[in-house]
Amino acid sequence: MTSLQLGLIVAGVALVIGVVIYNWLQERRVRRRIKEAFRDTGSDRATGDSAPSAHRGGARVEPTMMRDGAAAPVPENPPHDAEAIAADAPYEPPLDIQSRIASDLSDDADDAAVAGTSAAVPAAVAPSAIDRNVRDPDPDIECIVMLQPVRPVSAGAIASGMHARLGKPLRWFGRRKPEAPWQLLKSDTAGEFTEIVGCLLLADRAGAASPQLIDAFARLAGNVASSVPAAFVPPDSAREAARAEALDRICADLDVQIGLTVLKAGPATILGTRLRGVAEAAGFRLTDSGRFDWMQEDTGAVLYSLANYRPEPFTADALRGTATPGAVFLLDVPRVADPARAFDQMKLAAKRMAQTLDAALVDDNRRPLDDAALAAIREQVQATTTALRKVNIEPGSPRALALFGG
Repeated sequence: MTSLQLGLIVAGVALVIGVVIYNWLQERRVRRRIKEAFRDTGSDRATGDSAPSAHRGGARVEPTMMRDGAAAPVPENPPHDAEAIAADAPYEPPLDIQSRIASDLSDDADDAAVAGTSAAVPAAVAPSAIDRNVRDPDPDIECIVMLQPVRPVSAGAIASGMHARLGKPLRWFGRRKPEAPWQLLKSDTAGEFTEIVGCLLLADRAGAASPQLIDAFARLAGNVASSVPAAFVPPDSAREAARAEALDRICADLDVQIGLTVLKAGPATILGTRLRGVAEAAGFRLTDSGRFDWMQEDTGAVLYSLANYRPEPFTADALRGTATPGAVFLLDVPRVADPARAFDQMKLAAKRMAQTLDAALVDDNRRPLDDAALAAIREQVQATTTALRKVNIEPGSPRALALFGG
């Protein structure tokens, strides 16, 4: 063996050892950043009971709480059926998800180190902060993938991700340094970011995110990471799909709408122009949704709506040329802050409209609603509100609007 050959062998061994040491140092840095990101997860997490419901196939059913002149019961303490859970997909209540993610951190980092990749996982966000700030990622209800760019990047670098449409709401956030707050990214967001996260909503009224949809999200994140470039670890599609199913079952039990109907007797009808005048005098505004909405002046939030008793939507043209036997006041309980108070306001508005139009206030079976029946409905609104809060879904919060939208 010549001295040249021996020198090349020594140089090759030294190069391999150098690469191994570099990778080891990089993994130590990533693991340290991960632990710092999740340091306060356990202490920040709110606690509460959660419970599954029978899984729904297809689109989410939006129940109306009217039954035999009173409200259909909603359990104040939803049942926890362990046997049903075991027979279905693995169940994880949303409030347990965050601590489970934190406990998996060291395993994810170790697996990545063995594979020779850089581990990257979503930073935890306290649920209380999530409800106060719509700009934060929500690891309890979103599948989150973190991208760690090789160098700071602008929002334009992930334009393909921001413009993607996957069938569920998709958001992208960035922050300028690990301790900085997350910033919702748009195409015109200025500045550069050292960390990027993609957030896919796991469930809404269209149902749970499927494994195929989560796989598509993983591919999208991988493409974005390659173009940046950035290190990332794809989500576990099976586990995220199980989380989506569990979350969807919980929301199905709590997806409650209240309907109070103002109805003319017999064949009598209400002219559309007359109905519009009365509705607008009461503070309603006709919207593109085909309903009249009653909105809070200070926030612009919809408290309750007025829909046509017939299946046709309300439009300006239709109201000028048609009549209807009645209208339905609708309260979407999860999407309203302080649902019981909103119900009280809606009940008074419905009574006034019934009196003005010489109509009756009835349930969906056309039976009159007296004060006792209305009081029973209010109790069920309050029970639903309590149940939502027990699973850390504050009615009317950004989290509730996401889960009960779509």
